[in-house]
Amino acid sequence: MIDPLLLVELLALGLVAGFLAGLLGIGGGMLMVPWLTWILSQRGVDAGMAVKMAIATSMATIMFTSLSSVRAHHKRGAVRWDLVRGLAPGILLGGLIGGAGIFALLKGRSLALVFAAFVGFSAFQMLRNKKPKPSREMPGTLAQIGVGTGIGTLSGLVGAGGGFVSVPFMTWCNVAMHQAVATSAALGFPIALANTVGYVVSGWRLPSALPGAFGYLYLPALLVIASASVSMAPLGARAAHAMNVQQLKRAFAGLLILLASYMLYKGLQA
Repeated sequence: MIDPLLLVELLALGLVAGFLAGLLGIGGGMLMVPWLTWILSQRGVDAGMAVKMAIATSMATIMFTSLSSVRAHHKRGAVRWDLVRGLAPGILLGGLIGGAGIFALLKGRSLALVFAAFVGFSAFQMLRNKKPKPSREMPGTLAQIGVGTGIGTLSGLVGAGGGFVSVPFMTWCNVAMHQAVATSAALGFPIALANTVGYVVSGWRLPSALPGAFGYLYLPALLVIASASVSMAPLGARAAHAMNVQQLKRAFAGLLILLASYMLYKGLQA
């Protein structure tokens, strides 16, 4: 039986993460990882292991949130499926590399610092609001596979759906902001699938850190957060299409700065 306070915490996290997944195309992972790290730490899990469990569990929930979010964006015709097809093969490869290989080798402290660095950089790029050259376009197929591999690997290391890299990259290539958010939401599923498989493989023999934990995955959190987030993602997607581009960028950057600061603190503390 799950602790009632834990249930409330996880439900609240799932509702907020689902809304932000639809709003910003980030899969919700960048919110879930810091909060799950805090929740697990409060229940006696070692700081380094708490970071790893938070990353893996967050990524697993994105499989469900992404499907709900992208359905709402697709109804509005905002998903660039041509870009999804170009980036997805590399994302699957990168996800397996990150989840099954590098993730198991790095300490929780290092992963927290990697999270803080890349999320903070993404926020800085958004706030700069530097206009891309009008002639710049998305690269060709081979280059998209390479970019996808990088996105999948980084996402596996920080437990996020890839929006913190893919949205800035696509807007840098003159993809419209609303299309970039919607396409990022669609990319969340292959990212989450590949990385979750990797986490299961790399954490197969680990002892259970908490009742209900399976390797790096904390199954009660996965069940509760996924159920709550799926219901909220379509509302976030609807809100995204009602906002102007500058509002969306500022909201994205503000969230990233807060989360990067917290994970920097956790990384230095671990």
